[in-house]
Amino acid sequence: MPHFTLSLFLGSRLHIFVPKFTMKLFWTLILIVLYNGYCTEGVNSTLPARPKVVNIGCMLSLNSIVGKVSKIAVEAAVEDINSNPNVLGGTKLNMITLDSNSSGFLGIVEAIRFMETDTVAIVGPQSSVIAHVVSNIANELQVPLLSFAATDPTLSSLQYPFFVRTSPSDMFQMAAIAEMIDHYEWREVIAIYIDDDFGRNGIAALADELAKRRCSISYKAAMKPGATLDDARDVLVQVALRESRIMVVHTYPSKGLEIFSMARYLGMIDNGYVWIATHWLSAILDTSGPLPPDKKENLEGAITLRIHTPRSELKQKFVSRWSNLTKEAGVTGPSGLSTYGLYAYDTVWLLARAINEFFNQGGNVSFSKDQRLTEQNSGSLNLDSMSIFNGGKLLLDNIFKVNMTGVTGPYSFTSDKNLFRPAFEVINVVGTGFRKVGYWSSYSGLSIVPPETLYSKPPNRSSSNQQLHSIIWPGQTTEKPRGWVFPNNGRQLQIGVPHRASFPEFVGKVPGTDSFRGYCIEVFTTAINLLPYAVPYKLIAFGDGRENPDDTELVRLITAGVYDAAIGDIAITTNRTKMVDFTQPYIESGLVVVAPVKQQNSNAWAFLRPFTPRMWFVTGVFFLIVGTVIWILEHRLNDDFRGPPSKQIVTVLWFSFSTLFTAQRENTVSTLGRIVLLIWLFVVLIINSSYTASLTSILTVQKLSSPITGIESLLNTKEPIGYQLGSFARNYLIEELHIDESRLVPLNLPEEYAKALKDGPSHGGVAAIVDERAYMELFLSSHCQFSILGQEFTKNGWGFAFPRDSPLAIDMSTALLKLSENGELQRIHDKWLSGIACTSQNTKLAVDRLQLKSFSGLFFICGLACFLALLIYFVKIACQYCQYYPNSESSGGSSRSGRLQTFFSFVDEKEESVRSRSKRRQLDATSARSIDQDASVNGSRIDRSEIYSNRVVSFGESV
Repeated sequence: MPHFTLSLFLGSRLHIFVPKFTMKLFWTLILIVLYNGYCTEGVNSTLPARPKVVNIGCMLSLNSIVGKVSKIAVEAAVEDINSNPNVLGGTKLNMITLDSNSSGFLGIVEAIRFMETDTVAIVGPQSSVIAHVVSNIANELQVPLLSFAATDPTLSSLQYPFFVRTSPSDMFQMAAIAEMIDHYEWREVIAIYIDDDFGRNGIAALADELAKRRCSISYKAAMKPGATLDDARDVLVQVALRESRIMVVHTYPSKGLEIFSMARYLGMIDNGYVWIATHWLSAILDTSGPLPPDKKENLEGAITLRIHTPRSELKQKFVSRWSNLTKEAGVTGPSGLSTYGLYAYDTVWLLARAINEFFNQGGNVSFSKDQRLTEQNSGSLNLDSMSIFNGGKLLLDNIFKVNMTGVTGPYSFTSDKNLFRPAFEVINVVGTGFRKVGYWSSYSGLSIVPPETLYSKPPNRSSSNQQLHSIIWPGQTTEKPRGWVFPNNGRQLQIGVPHRASFPEFVGKVPGTDSFRGYCIEVFTTAINLLPYAVPYKLIAFGDGRENPDDTELVRLITAGVYDAAIGDIAITTNRTKMVDFTQPYIESGLVVVAPVKQQNSNAWAFLRPFTPRMWFVTGVFFLIVGTVIWILEHRLNDDFRGPPSKQIVTVLWFSFSTLFTAQRENTVSTLGRIVLLIWLFVVLIINSSYTASLTSILTVQKLSSPITGIESLLNTKEPIGYQLGSFARNYLIEELHIDESRLVPLNLPEEYAKALKDGPSHGGVAAIVDERAYMELFLSSHCQFSILGQEFTKNGWGFAFPRDSPLAIDMSTALLKLSENGELQRIHDKWLSGIACTSQNTKLAVDRLQLKSFSGLFFICGLACFLALLIYFVKIACQYCQYYPNSESSGGSSRSGRLQTFFSFVDEKEESVRSRSKRRQLDATSARSIDQDASVNGSRIDRSEIYSNRVVSFGESV
């Protein structure tokens, strides 16, 4: 307002000296300036003035190596921010650091103290356990909690909206470990961890990531937070008794070195073991400098992860300052810079940028009392001094919206409150130091190049693209450890064996003993002897030996933990593979149909058997059709196909059937006739060859016949069907083929098979038996009156069953393949299953007679050729007829019957005669034109009707 009054005063004075037009222009400029100034002043008046100081808290465990490094880093960040007025517009950060001393109780006390000092945000806490407690206070008072070291994945849940993790979560670290385990084709690991929120939740994330890759944690070795060396020894002794040799250690730096020390004392840092440590170990290697030789030996061959931070100028400058920062902080002894320090530095910068944006949006540092606390009688706790930060939600939103580049690289958050594109380095501890063997990132998985170089390419997670450099494992070996051994607890594998009543040649119990013999048993013992390690086992009978047991139930008992494996004549079926893992099949055995067969003797009419009646009929008809077509095509050209009707009929019949022997006397002269004959001779060749082969088989090989030709014909009947008791055939027939259960008859012994088949359905028996080929081939070796009918209608095999993801199943499959390659598997088969009492080498089941459908394609081609040849022929004849007999001159008048009679006469006439008559007609026409011309020149008129009549008479005489 004073500005406006001054303007009026100046305006009145200047009006005396300035012309009127100039005054108008002057007032216009004055108003514009005043308007802009007024608007600017009005806008600025809506934003509250920035405070000179903003209080932030910092909660660390200063007695830890991470806490020491982090304290130096956050103090350096605060100093850098306060020294640059452009960051917060002149506002200073006042950071209050408190030591939680790794105690959850002290963390609560410190959080309460922060809330009494109008703190807008807290950097920390360092521990995930403390973060769980303090996050509840932060939620209540709406104060953002920014932690760079609390990596528990569950802290990102909806339960803690004011918790902000400013470093990669353990969820990504566990994904990297799981991907390494899958890369090296291990299937089970042992997790060693501290049993608190940090350890439990991290291992739960590892279990989830392993499950995605069909791997698992076979044993969880939990240790209490205050575990001593004796506690660590007790836990590791139990670990050594397990079969897995892949150890994942997820603990704190102070406890981790103790675990490795005790493991070396127990001889567990040796060949065959794999030790994978989470990034607590890389923090020790980065901050503690060279380790003493005894501690270094404990870590020999271990693998650890380090959070990957790409190279940048900002990072290089900060690393160069680190030694000076540690000196200024008065740190004695080695204090290297770890990734925790880098993320602590960026966390403060992240908070500063969010606070600056908070002020730009009109945010105000104000607090209000929590009515629930004031209503409580807090006593000496002084809880009513705690206040709610009114701008907490706005500040939190700005924190997640920050997109900056820090010493750790590009820094931003995803929608699920995790850092964008987290990555880790894979470190191998070897010799006097450690070496980098690769990287892992959520974008591209395992690689040997830095992840940032792959971001410009499409993600490729294929197995061939997942790579790491060679690793030196415990025991100074570069050969990948197998990852498991048999447990050293003196326990034998409990292997179930079906104790059947039938077919002891496959599996049979030795009378009076607990041992077994047979084809399947010898295959198992031979294969297990090929393994490069000893396998203690004990065979346990499943079944009473009087009735065949249910193999599916035996397999289910593996999943229940009753048996460690199952061997014997166990078919690999779909529902069983859902419960266990099977080895490579060592014998093929699908379901087949067995039924009685009768000998089919030869007789006087055996020569008619190769073809079905329909095939005979169609073949004969085609002989006549082809002969007729050839006669039509050759009749006007070939004298062999002309003559009296009786001669022509005989010619057609003789020519047709003589093509069967290629002995026809008549020659074909037309092009169309030769084409048709060539195609027909090819058809005759195929028919003749097929007939000869089938007739030879009928007359030389003994044939067997049966009304049942396979599973299809069996399904179309209502007769009873037999099956082996305990076999999967029953469920298959009911569930897959939908056969009524009342038709199925269970049979136990081979003798029952033979009796049921001999009696047949009319005498209480069965029409056929459906069982596995291996059993039926052994059964038929002594029962030649039966036979396998049709084809094998399922493709199964027998294998040994092991628990899901059992490494022994893989090794046994490899051993079975070796047995197959060196011929040992065939030798075992011949030893147990080649004792045939009768032979059927010269006996074959009567095959189906040659059907018309087998030759339908040939007949179609031949018929099509005949049709096209006749079509072309008749088109050609019609054109000739129109040319030689125009309508105006055709004999027989203009009636339709006359023209048709003339056409048939033309078709029956020999082509040479037609052409000769045509030439003569052309000569007569020429002569007539000459006479007309002469009459016109001499002036004499000649009666044209006379001339034409003479010409007609002349034509008639010539005929």
